[in-house]
Amino acid sequence: MSLLRLVTLTVLLCSLPNADGGKVLVFPVDGSHWVNMKVLIEELHSRGHDITVIRPKTSWYIKAESHHYQSITLNIAAGFEENDFNPFATTVLQLRREFHTSGLAYIKVGEEFVTKMHQLHKAVVEKMEDIFEDAKLMQSFQEAKYDVVLTDPCFGGGVLLAHRLGLPLVFNVRWAILEEGHYTVAPSPLSYVPVPGSELTDKMTFMQRVKNVFFCLMVHNNKAILAAPHYTPFVHRYFGPDVHYLELFQAADIWLMRSDFTFEFPRPTMPNIVYMGGFQCKPSKPLPQDLKDFVQSSGEHGVIIMTLGTMVGNLPEDIAEDIAAAFAKLPQKVIWRHTGKRPSTLGNNTLLLDWLPQNDLLGHPKTRVFVAHGGTNGLQEAIYHGVPIVGLPLMFDQDDNLFRMKARGVAKVLDIGTVNRDNFLEAVKAVLYEPSYRENMQMLSRLHRDQPMKPLDRAMFWIEFVMRHKGAAHLRTDSYRMSWIQYHSIDVVAFLLAFVMLVSLIF
Repeated sequence: MSLLRLVTLTVLLCSLPNADGGKVLVFPVDGSHWVNMKVLIEELHSRGHDITVIRPKTSWYIKAESHHYQSITLNIAAGFEENDFNPFATTVLQLRREFHTSGLAYIKVGEEFVTKMHQLHKAVVEKMEDIFEDAKLMQSFQEAKYDVVLTDPCFGGGVLLAHRLGLPLVFNVRWAILEEGHYTVAPSPLSYVPVPGSELTDKMTFMQRVKNVFFCLMVHNNKAILAAPHYTPFVHRYFGPDVHYLELFQAADIWLMRSDFTFEFPRPTMPNIVYMGGFQCKPSKPLPQDLKDFVQSSGEHGVIIMTLGTMVGNLPEDIAEDIAAAFAKLPQKVIWRHTGKRPSTLGNNTLLLDWLPQNDLLGHPKTRVFVAHGGTNGLQEAIYHGVPIVGLPLMFDQDDNLFRMKARGVAKVLDIGTVNRDNFLEAVKAVLYEPSYRENMQMLSRLHRDQPMKPLDRAMFWIEFVMRHKGAAHLRTDSYRMSWIQYHSIDVVAFLLAFVMLVSLIF
């Protein structure tokens, strides 16, 4: 065989898809949740798996066309559109600014959250009813012979579909129906496991434990008000009157948790919980030439990066003016993702961009501080690259995420309602010039990176494990089938007390 033919044959063989590749049905959550789900999809595709993504016609982030997956576009609305979320984010931001002047603002923010979550869960259940009643669509799912369903259980659509199709189920998870995922599947003693939102650590005084119990009751109340009225009748209709909707979540084979113990406080876990915190993080790539020149021009002072995520591209004008004025007083160069009106106080050291390569900038050796809103993706990248944080939380889990960073001594956190040029400048200077912030963050970075296996590779192993073995039932406890009385052995305690009392009476 000639050398040319040999090379050609080798190239053809290398280009063939993996014969062991499986078929993965992905039911994602839109918005920022799609950003990390896409990482898993691209890696699965690179390993030869066939990926199908379910998306609504009104999808915000999820594109119909991709080299990494084929899509099934449903002719239904998702209830999760950019036009809905941007006004919601703006309203919450304005109300947060009123916290320090009006107690009613707290109530209004709560009302906004309740209304939005009610709408989203209602939309999910209505969407699933349309899917379940579409006989042709359901038949196509069955005929496709998927090996596994990969979904984000923040909302229940993928969970319901997987059980309806009788397929193994893997979660890409941080939140599961209005609570942090651990609380759905793992023992969570309230004496030392803080409820997200309580802003408590694993070391609590008596009154802090009282507060923790109160927050736990609030979470259960939210589930009862916002989720149960939608999921309960649906599950009773399609899965039987004796099935609780949370049982379907707890029956998942593998929980790929988007965190690890550089972020979480120590707590009990389960055999089918796999930690992949920072799986989306990667070494930085070279910057575009214009950004490279700007960063290099900072000299020994370095660069500050600021971005508040995709839902809040621009701050209220007065806050933007104060932040710009504070940045102008610093010797560092600043790269700020800001899509609103250009602040009049903007200094020559600040570059405004509609978009910035966040990971590549965080990984640049001249980056000194990351000003962030506290989204999980951004914080994990900051940990990976060892960049300390100035936090401006806006909504959802961002306050709790940044509190965890503050508790580890790697972040200064400001209240968006009271931020001004003076306290913002003070916070940035503290993180810049107090060595403990950078030293603590670099220690977290070393701990995070010191693993026997990369988080993304670990996630791939367990997804493929479920595909190979048609599930992972041996790792899953059936405790969720027990009643509350059985789970806490209250019936056993009552029996033993009754026995002791009977023996005492006899004697």
